[in-house]
Amino acid sequence: MTVAVCADVGSTFTKVAAIDLVTSTLLATAEHRTTVDTDVLLGLDAAVAMLGHQPSTVDACSSAGGGLRLAVVGYEELVTAEAGHRVGLSAGARVVHVAAGRLDPAALAALNDARPDVVLLVGGTDGGDSEVLRHNARALGARRRGVRVPVVVAGNSEVLDEALAVLGPKGVGTANVLPRIGELNPTPARTAIREVFLRHVIGGKHLSRGPRFASMVRGATPDVVLTAVEVLAECLDGDVLVVDVGGATTDVYSILSPDPDAPVGSRSDDVAGTLWHSRTVEGDLGVRWSAPSVVHAAARERLLRAGEDETLAPAAQVRADHPAYLPHDDEAWTQEARLAELAATVAVRRHARGRDLRRVRLLVGSGGVLRHQPAAATTVLHGLLNDHEGGWALPRTADVVIDVDYLLAPAGLLASAHRRTAEILLTSLIRGRQ
Repeated sequence: MTVAVCADVGSTFTKVAAIDLVTSTLLATAEHRTTVDTDVLLGLDAAVAMLGHQPSTVDACSSAGGGLRLAVVGYEELVTAEAGHRVGLSAGARVVHVAAGRLDPAALAALNDARPDVVLLVGGTDGGDSEVLRHNARALGARRRGVRVPVVVAGNSEVLDEALAVLGPKGVGTANVLPRIGELNPTPARTAIREVFLRHVIGGKHLSRGPRFASMVRGATPDVVLTAVEVLAECLDGDVLVVDVGGATTDVYSILSPDPDAPVGSRSDDVAGTLWHSRTVEGDLGVRWSAPSVVHAAARERLLRAGEDETLAPAAQVRADHPAYLPHDDEAWTQEARLAELAATVAVRRHARGRDLRRVRLLVGSGGVLRHQPAAATTVLHGLLNDHEGGWALPRTADVVIDVDYLLAPAGLLASAHRRTAEILLTSLIRGRQ
């Protein structure tokens, strides 16, 4: 038996799955509190031991230590900076800062204050404006006032070599994210950001004392999950929407296809380009660290029932004060499910507005709070499909499934070297739809 162990080292819990690569079957799953305060390998090794299977390989993705923090520097706020923002999210990053135009000392100071792990420098279509990109490369590369973190350059291709020469060893070049107005090209930048994350960010976060953990990590968790969602959409041959409710954030992924009934030659009027494979991360929506923000956001969306904040707000604060909190009775579990419902609803509303999700055929719920309460989670997801007040076009026909066995991250980790196994795992997830 050849056993692959796939691990997701999260901000709160480390989840592991043992998969038989010969039969492409899930053998066991386990989880352990992430030991980010000491060495993440302690929690990871403990979780692997709980599986009861000797692994041939261990591959991991990670969002521990805050995951991947990305700053975007672009030419214009509504065009290249926005395009860079979208690409950064698809690469599994938490975009902590966006700057547009020429970087002056104040703008550089604000960027450094955001403490990014990586800077994505974009600007100008191919053959278009080049002066802003040149200026910003010089500003970022300056010895005294520049940045010390890696800079991925994905702007006007005509000045790429010049920008990299200015940035020196910290510069990484790739293709333009916006080669032409309205044409978004995310894949090369997404790949470059992933490589920078593996080479520079994981070790720099000091999550483990030795090199073993860094050698296991294949990408940031959201990037790996997006890969799995892409494979899932191919297996389904249809559009997919995934909602992942976590302790700190709620991530929403969508794999969409252009409307086949649209007139030939028509195109989106979105000058920053349409990202058909996308992710949004809501940093104020989570059921632990950011639980109080869920209540505030739900109130702004008018989702709270009369008087509900009086009981839900204290429950949210308890979870924020004690991120390792586990519900202990029926009332606590009910509050847990309600916080997840509100986080998911607000997150999907933010993600879906401006996107055409009418052809979504499968809605997947993920995250510990949904996995541990599959019955309540199914109700939550069906509620999303009937959110008529949400301001977005609802899917015409969509099935619902909960990732109870935690297959998305393992499938994403296996997709490159063991594609068929990943497809089989995700097909089993599709068969569980309701």
